[in-house]
Amino acid sequence: MIIALAGNPNVGKSTVFNGLTGLHQHTGNWPGKTVASARGFFDTEHFRCELVDLPGAYSLLAHSAEEEITRDFLLEQKPDAVIVVCDAVCLERNLLLALQICAVCPKVLLCVNLIDEAAKKKITLDLPLLEELVGVPVIGTAARRGQGLNILTERLDAVLGSCEQRNPGQMQICRSASEPAWDSSFRRAQADPAQVYADAAAAVCSRVISFQDADYRRRDRNLDKFLTGKHTSIPIMLLLLVLILWITIAGANYPSQLLSRLFLFLGNGLLLLFDKLHVSPLLSDFVLNGIYQVLTWVISVMLPPMAIFFPLFTLLEDSGFLPRIAFNLDYCFQKCKACGKQALTMAMGFGCNCVGVLGCRIIDSPRERLIAILTNSFVPCNGRFPLLITLATLYFTGSSSASKSGINEALGESAGSVQSPVLEGASGSLTAALCLAGFLFLSVIMTLAASKVLSATVLKGLPSSFLLELPPYRRPQIGKVLVRSLLDRTLFVLKRAASAAIPAGALIWCAANITVDSRSLLSICSEALDPAGRLLGLDGVILLAFLLGMPANEIVIPIMLMTYLAQPGLIQINDPELLKSILSANGWTLQTAVCTCLFSLFHWPCATTLLCIKKETGSLKWTAAAFLLPTLWGTALCMIFAQLL
Repeated sequence: MIIALAGNPNVGKSTVFNGLTGLHQHTGNWPGKTVASARGFFDTEHFRCELVDLPGAYSLLAHSAEEEITRDFLLEQKPDAVIVVCDAVCLERNLLLALQICAVCPKVLLCVNLIDEAAKKKITLDLPLLEELVGVPVIGTAARRGQGLNILTERLDAVLGSCEQRNPGQMQICRSASEPAWDSSFRRAQADPAQVYADAAAAVCSRVISFQDADYRRRDRNLDKFLTGKHTSIPIMLLLLVLILWITIAGANYPSQLLSRLFLFLGNGLLLLFDKLHVSPLLSDFVLNGIYQVLTWVISVMLPPMAIFFPLFTLLEDSGFLPRIAFNLDYCFQKCKACGKQALTMAMGFGCNCVGVLGCRIIDSPRERLIAILTNSFVPCNGRFPLLITLATLYFTGSSSASKSGINEALGESAGSVQSPVLEGASGSLTAALCLAGFLFLSVIMTLAASKVLSATVLKGLPSSFLLELPPYRRPQIGKVLVRSLLDRTLFVLKRAASAAIPAGALIWCAANITVDSRSLLSICSEALDPAGRLLGLDGVILLAFLLGMPANEIVIPIMLMTYLAQPGLIQINDPELLKSILSANGWTLQTAVCTCLFSLFHWPCATTLLCIKKETGSLKWTAAAFLLPTLWGTALCMIFAQLL
């Protein structure tokens, strides 16, 4: 049996879906659409059911790609039954869609979810009366607790087993309204359909809902005065950003060190195994100091920050704060003739630009979706955080220099090994978080500027309006947030980054170990790039490191050190004073550090993001544009700054 699951956004539809299907689910895209499709299986007493989670919609009069999918699936695919999920706290608004579905689908169940939240707000619902008025089975649930889902499957089993089909439009409360409202195509109405069903929903709710506290939204309104206020919203957003970055930076240090030590231990074990198997030294070096070293470096640097940042980001989403960020930034993007939803995709880009590009699917307008995709790499992902934090610590807070003997001693200890990828003894995670927040603020300004330029040139057009719902503030589900963020985001991104790191490791090893006239390919290429690098306030080594670091930005600094110190493999210096001495000995100044930070902020997307852009746009032309746009932007900024300083 094919069962459709429909409802407004933010009503707990995904929680109902997960509660019914458990792990028996799979995701993909709707045919011809970039909107995600989730399907899963569950059993009632007599039937095996495939549950199709339809995109959130407010009405069957489609105004977006998501609503078109919901409308077309219900009208053309004709599922065996439809479960419509409503929010018990906002029942009147949700009933607009529910009554429309009841008018066109013969077998419908109404799932009134979040009854526990309604009880907390002292909202009483007469569900038996609602069932009588609407003419379909009504089940109250609290899906987060699993409450009511068993009753839902029992009622569904009875509906599926019944040969009786309810005639559409026979609800008691809106019989006179619904019958003349819709023709067979559901696209031409003899009366104003929105008003017809809005009146019907209001009539139903006036009889089934009672409020002990009529001002139950007072707490949410008071919070919104600060979180969406004209003068307070931006400062609060910035403070929250600093807090998240501080937690990410401080929390990622220790697990990164543990991972790097674990991989070093495993690498030594692999070396012993290769010796016992009599593997040639050249092949052993290629595998261990090339592929294995880069791969484990990417994992040890990327995994801890992502495992912290993505759950924090998901907590904001689950608590109801993330939509308010989009609300606060909507005006800015509208002034740039872009879509306010771009604020959400930009925020996703702070965790990973690949995830941000995938998130652009929520933007309905193809023009505005393309603007969001092309500019998403203007905000740095957490793969660029290590470089920005390191240079901010060394050059913007002041560190003394180490002696040359210290450099030689550290070099002898660290060459060819994977050490802790996070600096120890920095002047404080809070200082680094403040510097990083400043970089991110600059990236947001540049994102707006680039969006404005695109909308005024190659992607001309007027900004589209969109419906943005500010859901009630809720207590986040910590356990489910951790699972969803780790499985759906962290491991997804890590898998793609690891697949790009393997060939990168092979390429870097070859460049460092293949020599021409006693000179490595690394040194030859860096010298060739040096004039271009000097023009940007950098040098050839820095430029080459960014090129070789395209698979993963985390390895840019190790590649710089490997080239400066003429080593055969990646190295990491954990002492900030020692690292600054090495950089200074190779001509680094404050200008070099600033230009490197600017170029790190604005340069080509990583290989994983470029692959996502190609998949989302289906065009090599727009993928090339996504490569060139931030690169040209960063090049111009570096050249201007290098000439001014």
